[in-house]
Amino acid sequence: MKLHSPVKMSSLIALFLVVTNLCYAGKGRPRLFYTDEKISELKAQIKQDTAINHAWLFVLAKADKALSQNNPATAIDDLGLAYRMTGDPKYAAKLKELLLAACKKTSWEAAEMLNRDPAWRAGLNSAEQSYRVAVGFDCIYDQLSADEKKSIAGALVKLGIEPALGDWVSGNRRIHSLNSMGHNWWSAAVFMAGVSALAIRDEVPEAREWVRTVEHASVQWFNFSGDQLNNKPATFDREGGFYESVGYAAFASKEYLLYRLAYRNSLGDTAVDVPLLNTLGDFFTNASYPGTATSMMLNFGDSHVDNREWYPLLLLMANGYKADRYLTALNNLQKGLARNARYYYSALGLVYNQQKGKAAELVSGLPDSKLYPDMGWAMLRSSWKNDADMLAVKSGTTWNHAHADANSFILFHDGENLLTDGGTVFYNNPQYSDYFFQSGAHNVVLFNGEGQSKDDEYFGVKTPGKLYNLMDAGGFKYIYGDATGPTSKNFERNYRHFLWIGNVVLIIDDLKAREAGKMEWLLHYGDAQAKQDGLDIRITKNKAHVLVRPLFPETLPNGGFPHDFPEKLILTEKEGLHDHTANVKENYYAIAAPGKMRQTKWITAVILADEQDSNLPIIEKIESKDMIGIKLTQNGTVTKVYLNLQADGKMMGRNSNNSFDGWETDAYLTAVSYPAKGQNNMGDATRYFIANGSYLRKDGAAVLNSIAKVFMIADIKPGKLDVHLQGQPIMEAGVYAPGKPKQVQLNNQLYRPRYTDKDQVATVVVADGEHQPEARQLLGDR
Repeated sequence: MKLHSPVKMSSLIALFLVVTNLCYAGKGRPRLFYTDEKISELKAQIKQDTAINHAWLFVLAKADKALSQNNPATAIDDLGLAYRMTGDPKYAAKLKELLLAACKKTSWEAAEMLNRDPAWRAGLNSAEQSYRVAVGFDCIYDQLSADEKKSIAGALVKLGIEPALGDWVSGNRRIHSLNSMGHNWWSAAVFMAGVSALAIRDEVPEAREWVRTVEHASVQWFNFSGDQLNNKPATFDREGGFYESVGYAAFASKEYLLYRLAYRNSLGDTAVDVPLLNTLGDFFTNASYPGTATSMMLNFGDSHVDNREWYPLLLLMANGYKADRYLTALNNLQKGLARNARYYYSALGLVYNQQKGKAAELVSGLPDSKLYPDMGWAMLRSSWKNDADMLAVKSGTTWNHAHADANSFILFHDGENLLTDGGTVFYNNPQYSDYFFQSGAHNVVLFNGEGQSKDDEYFGVKTPGKLYNLMDAGGFKYIYGDATGPTSKNFERNYRHFLWIGNVVLIIDDLKAREAGKMEWLLHYGDAQAKQDGLDIRITKNKAHVLVRPLFPETLPNGGFPHDFPEKLILTEKEGLHDHTANVKENYYAIAAPGKMRQTKWITAVILADEQDSNLPIIEKIESKDMIGIKLTQNGTVTKVYLNLQADGKMMGRNSNNSFDGWETDAYLTAVSYPAKGQNNMGDATRYFIANGSYLRKDGAAVLNSIAKVFMIADIKPGKLDVHLQGQPIMEAGVYAPGKPKQVQLNNQLYRPRYTDKDQVATVVVADGEHQPEARQLLGDR
């Protein structure tokens, strides 16, 4: 599509404005955001709701202040809403002054962008200016003369729409593609051009075609699948996540949702269907941590832990994507904010505020745990209650705003962020690249002081990290990450397993380096207090605290028999930098085993304690020649966790058969829970966990029998069997079920298995969609 210059279009515009002024006479304006319908709704709310009235008076005060200033960055929406609500021409006059001044500029882009080769005529600056001018033009349309409308419309074309579509979409001048700056710059440039085109579609005939161009391009933007040649990931996860960070997800989606809302208001129709929008709001909700005093957000990558990313949820609801949990999450994100920082104290937030609905106290409709498999994020929480526990794990890609943090984790407990991400800082600070972006600023394992390559910031990771096999059975949760690819310069094996059992999170690192060297386990705790307390590291912030207890590295440098290392671990306090501050120091810990080693298993317990350290679990180490593990006693239940040292890939061509405490298995990880007054046997066991195993048996009887290695949690209660089973696309497994259970659940669904009375085995079949015909054959006649 060829974009016509404003000069060539001048006669067309003049003729079209005459017809427009005769036919429309301003009817149906404004139509982008501050429509007649929304203004009427707000006026009614102000009369009925004291909080909304206070927010309106605050916005009006900002507009009054803007009358004596010349700062369009903050004034446009406030002045526009003030005029729409009051009809006072002084607000329109000030807006007109700002708009006409903007239209006299030769470019709306920063000089830095224009001086590039080739010049970037449209970027974030021009996108923001396009939004301001389009909204201002729309708000005071009835106060503009024909010549003023012509001037402003021409400037929107010349300085906003034509550079944006020319640089980012159109074939005759385009210099960008989706795999260069397509993650968030594309969204801002193109969708603000779309808002501008919607604003002037009565003044400029070509604007309707430009809107269609933006619509077509938006479909491709949402479906960008990555670029293998240049190590670029897909922008969106299949589940609605956005790989760069929560902050950049908010920014990029906000630009689109503003355009979509303007499209809906202007044309009385919805834009092209985007299925991903059905789950986008859940991503922001899953990434939030609701607290009593304040709510927080995950801050992997370039983002903020404080609760500022409310825009997407607000705009999703404004666009018709209604869900009670969005309203609950939106209200949660207002906690701890100064009143004037809440969303409805902004002009747009006030007009589209959600105060009309009553939010539930708790988020509903979402599971406690969520995996975003493409981008490698997972959130596991004890519940959606305020101040509950939340563990977040990341093992994904690295590039641009996604840091070198494969296998890192964050922990929230009792309303506080205790185990933290290193954070970020403004990009022009050298420490951004030298510290904040690098592995050392995150909770990972370093080898000889190194993590991922420093080149990953610019060139990306060829083999990203991955997360696998998220399982949540309530009091027992599991997930593991593989960071071998991003750290392959030093590691041949870099796996991290998380077992969350009651009030204890076990972190199991399975490490093998290319050569012997120093391994360090990093622990960042931000502005919390940390001190060594016996074998524990006590992390405290206000009333919340956790205990971090190293239990194993298991292998001596020469590969000897397991030894009792905790007393010999070297705990070093290192100096890092504080999140979102320039050169403000803060400390973190590095835990290292003495000497050099090439291969080890590292087990660390994170104990979710209460303020009084009451009812702390008892954790004991267990080990034998080919096994290390722990015995965990808490709340009247014992859980034994066994790590099979034969199952780390060393048994080439043979299965990893092993036995411990009378259990026989080939599983990598095994856990058995039983009452503290009971015995570690099939008669007393209440829960079994298997990670990457095909069988578990004792005294000749099988708890699990599957020819394929699977991941399983099986809870056994009187008359009930609850099985979580993952593995290959189709699998059949026999699971021990004493007495024929009246109810069987398989992966949270009621299920009717084949049952063998003699062996007391329930046979279940799991298959994905395309393998359902084979599954029916396996099921046979039940």
